[in-house]
Amino acid sequence: MAIGIFDSGLGGLTVLQACQARMPDVDFVYLGDNQNAPYGVRTSDDVYRLTTQAVEKFWDHGCDLVILACNTASAAALRRMQESWVPADKRVLGVFVPMIEALTERNWGDNSPPREVDVKQVALFATPATVASRAFQRELAFRAIGVDVETQACGGLVDAIEDGDMVLAEALVRSHVDALKRKMPNPQAAVLGCTHYPLLQDVFQNALGADVKVYSQATLVADSLADYINRHPEKVGSGCKSLFLTTGDPLKVSDRATQFLQSAVTFRAA
Repeated sequence: MAIGIFDSGLGGLTVLQACQARMPDVDFVYLGDNQNAPYGVRTSDDVYRLTTQAVEKFWDHGCDLVILACNTASAAALRRMQESWVPADKRVLGVFVPMIEALTERNWGDNSPPREVDVKQVALFATPATVASRAFQRELAFRAIGVDVETQACGGLVDAIEDGDMVLAEALVRSHVDALKRKMPNPQAAVLGCTHYPLLQDVFQNALGADVKVYSQATLVADSLADYINRHPEKVGSGCKSLFLTTGDPLKVSDRATQFLQSAVTFRAA
């Protein structure tokens, strides 16, 4: 049995790693659309097209449940996919839900009216496409009132991480945090709205200050997925053993992924 985990590049490996630690008996198929990355600068229609093409590859590998471990895909494509594209016997989930559950301290099944929560000022660091979609604010508004969200589009950060240029990546984080603080000097919480960003969580935390609670997605997504599987074991499917697939150059992607995770990873062509 296997569950699909998708990202435009390598960032979703942080989610995969957390899911494997949380659910060691479950097999996963990971697909990175490295040929078309990054998604964060693409139009919503383009992201939708690429995401649906990728998810169809998971169906071919027997994965009836797919996690979009990509905030841009979750923001720009997921709702449209769920409403008009995903077959009745399949399921596609995103990464916003666990984050908003944690931020509002409300379970997703809680359909009571929006209410006030403890956190009033939230900084959202994300790709330009995720910021432009306003998907985070929309989903948050269904569950909480009185929360001021200030966004910061972190241009160039995904590219620097994918290229392994962590010196540039750290400099970009500090620059983006400075820009955010000019708009919101004292955020209470910060959301790392891209699955690449957990690799730099300490840099974000240091730049924001120790009094700002930083929410990172990997562990939250893994815990939420484990809970979902406990409630819907039939959605795991009958896929193959764990695989790493890429639309890019398998040798190059394997090398970058190994550096990314600090452990050997071997990709094959999707």
